[in-house]
Amino acid sequence: MSRALMPNMLTPQDLEPNWEWRERLPAWGHTSVDFERRIDHDRLRRYRLARTRQSLQNSQAGSLLLFDVNNIRYVTATKIGEWERDKMCRFCLLTGDDSPYVWDFGSAAVHHKRHSDWLEPDHCLAGVVGMRGTIPPDFGLMQKYAKMIAQLIKDAGMANMPVGVDYAETAMFHALKEEGINVVDGQQIMLAAREIKNWDEIQLLTQAASMVDGVYHMIYEELKPGVRENDIVALSNKMLYEMGSDDVEAINAISGERCNPHPHNFTDRLIRPGDQAFFDILQSYQGYRTCYYRTFNVGRATPSQNDAYVKAREWIDASIAMIKPGVTTDKVAEVWPTAESLGFPNEDAAFGLQFGHGLGLALHERPIISRAISLDHPMEIKTGMVFALETYCPATDGYSAARIEEEVVVTETGCEVISLFPAEELPIANRY
Repeated sequence: MSRALMPNMLTPQDLEPNWEWRERLPAWGHTSVDFERRIDHDRLRRYRLARTRQSLQNSQAGSLLLFDVNNIRYVTATKIGEWERDKMCRFCLLTGDDSPYVWDFGSAAVHHKRHSDWLEPDHCLAGVVGMRGTIPPDFGLMQKYAKMIAQLIKDAGMANMPVGVDYAETAMFHALKEEGINVVDGQQIMLAAREIKNWDEIQLLTQAASMVDGVYHMIYEELKPGVRENDIVALSNKMLYEMGSDDVEAINAISGERCNPHPHNFTDRLIRPGDQAFFDILQSYQGYRTCYYRTFNVGRATPSQNDAYVKAREWIDASIAMIKPGVTTDKVAEVWPTAESLGFPNEDAAFGLQFGHGLGLALHERPIISRAISLDHPMEIKTGMVFALETYCPATDGYSAARIEEEVVVTETGCEVISLFPAEELPIANRY
């Protein structure tokens, strides 16, 4: 059995991100080969666990109890399918310097023992708690596992320290309290760990973005009158899964009069000549996500539609130009228009339209960039962060709008854009 992730085997070198800034970030093929060094999964797993331990040591907590599947994957490198995402059926415990424990859905624990040789076999346990309340709390599973967790924390010598919990069912919080566990916010501990990506994470994020590049070329070819928004969504799902996506989280497909205000969904609306239409593709490759908008016009564009696109492009270019290590997020948010100038009553009403957010195993990680938040609570942009920047501009016709989003990797001197489908000018699909 490999002991690559055993605590006594982790070294300070495991915290090294191993960045290799080049002329351009590589987007490797998905197959492992002997003639190129591509993703080093052992290095990835060691880095993520080392980052978690460092973040835990920098906090007031002595242990982490995790129910968020993204955090479980980050710490244990286990995953049992996208159906798990909203079930609250798995959990993980990291206590001090001990190896992580993971309680998994029935036979998945047996699978981990056989195939996840970076974990301690006897730390891979079958277990389930509430499954979003469908298992009644009075059945006693919450109390059973709260007692087990409390004992493991005590055995690790951490009984007198708070326990960071990311989220849990209400009944689980009560069960932990009954065992004398002092719960603190573990999600902040995990977000601090996850905000700096190592070289392998950056390569996976670049691979994921390259998949979306191809989907947008397909959309450019298929977008024409008579096609429905949901047809584009179906074709995009098919293409992404054929390319190796492990989860198409959502695809926004918004056209014509649905563009303003932005509804963040898709329907069966038929595309019509002259429509402005924008799309957002949210999918993941090996867990690492994309958020990548593009706007098209169908056949032709009006001056007001072009003007909206030019403004959205200017705003996103201005924000990209600001990105470099040491800049704070308020400085980026300041280059975006105010909510009031776009016809919204306040920044809360326009939240998410001029926006930046971290990308990783989750769609929204650090940093969050928004005029609603960043002007009063800025955070520092750091080398190794990966995030998306998105802008939105309503057209003067009252119903069209332009939406653009770029994914950027923060390098030692600035940033590199990894969302490469052309967006410098408004693309006209099937021009008349």
